[in-house]
Amino acid sequence: MTTQTAAAPTTLISQAMKDSLNVWGEPQVSHPVDHSDLRKWAISVYWPDVPPKLYWDEAYAKTTKYGGVIAPREFNPFAWPAIRPADRAPKPAKRAVGERSMNGGQTETYGVHIRPGDVITAKTAVVKMEERMGKLGLTLYKSMETRWTNQKDEFVRSRVSISIIY
Repeated sequence: MTTQTAAAPTTLISQAMKDSLNVWGEPQVSHPVDHSDLRKWAISVYWPDVPPKLYWDEAYAKTTKYGGVIAPREFNPFAWPAIRPADRAPKPAKRAVGERSMNGGQTETYGVHIRPGDVITAKTAVVKMEERMGKLGLTLYKSMETRWTNQKDEFVRSRVSISIIY
């Protein structure tokens, strides 16, 4: 009995993927950040302890170098969308080469603090693609950056996430 194996691909990067490199997608815009959003977020993050007053007590926060309430660094103004996107169709159980993936980690970089009243805009782009031969065959390391700015176009945060595709 003979077995046939599919020929290993020479690249996992299609022309469409090459064309999308460093092309920023449509922006996502948050609702204005409310003081209550920051208070609730801080309570949930620090529970059962009392969160730092900087995140919810305006009188206290005015006495700090920030001059007012700020958001905890991990605050996400996109966590409660008014309309949720439809569920994606389930993936088939058996996947072809280049359809399996795993999380390769992420790096956060912070700029100005989010404050009550801020409107945050997020844009995402594939910023790097690199292929290497690994134990599982040809492997693609794809870096996606999501960049946040506020209504003053000040840099708030970026997240670079790496997907490992094999």
